[in-house]
Amino acid sequence: MHHRFLGFAVIVFLLFAAGCFAQKQVRTGIWISPEQLATLPTSGPAWIGLKQVADKESGVPDLANQDDPVNIEVLAKALVYARTGQEKYRTEVVAACMAAIGTERGARTLALARELAAYVIAADLVGLPVRQDTRFRQWLSKVRATTLKGRTLISTHEQRPNNWGTHAGASRLAVAAYLDDKPEIERCARVFKGWLGDRASYSGFKFRNLSWQADEANPVGINPSGATKYGHSIDGVLPDDQRRGGSFDWPPPKENYVYGALAGVLVQA
Repeated sequence: MHHRFLGFAVIVFLLFAAGCFAQKQVRTGIWISPEQLATLPTSGPAWIGLKQVADKESGVPDLANQDDPVNIEVLAKALVYARTGQEKYRTEVVAACMAAIGTERGARTLALARELAAYVIAADLVGLPVRQDTRFRQWLSKVRATTLKGRTLISTHEQRPNNWGTHAGASRLAVAAYLDDKPEIERCARVFKGWLGDRASYSGFKFRNLSWQADEANPVGINPSGATKYGHSIDGVLPDDQRRGGSFDWPPPKENYVYGALAGVLVQA
């Protein structure tokens, strides 16, 4: 498992938790409002860790590199800016968001999917200047439908029920939220419900080896509670990621794809 998978999941989980436990108020922003962030501490292990990442001198954004850590560093800078108001962090975030534009050329959609959401959330947290925001929005509108090696971010989300699709859904949804594209948000929700098992909402995924599915005639993104196979619990298994380690066997073969998939699932949720 790549550590940056975990890093992204941890950051967004902390954001989600902060939103849940901060004072109840109308939320503004994709993840959390500046008002909610203002209630959180600037001390303790979580803050220290976040600040250490934010204070790194980031490299040049590269959306074509699925392992590029710059997106997480930029998100950390945005969080610290939103909490402290120190302009140097905002300046770095704005520059990085602009530098990311166009770097998706030649990528696979998996790379764009894994990288993009953090820049979108960061831009939302700092508030881009008008000229830069206009350019960023124009690019976001196009990039989600840009064909990269035969796929788009949208088609990847709607066809791939594994880590490719869950990350694509996360970035697609972040873009839709940033652009306030309500029909697109609703479409993302329908696809996500389908992944969770509501096949009446959506069932257009292209599944491969079905041996880890609880019901091979009705495949889903995650096996339902209580699911078993040959007397073994496969409750909560992500079949289209688990099959990357081989067909159904017991004990289950160890693989790392599910961790990547769950990061994308968390962001969508």
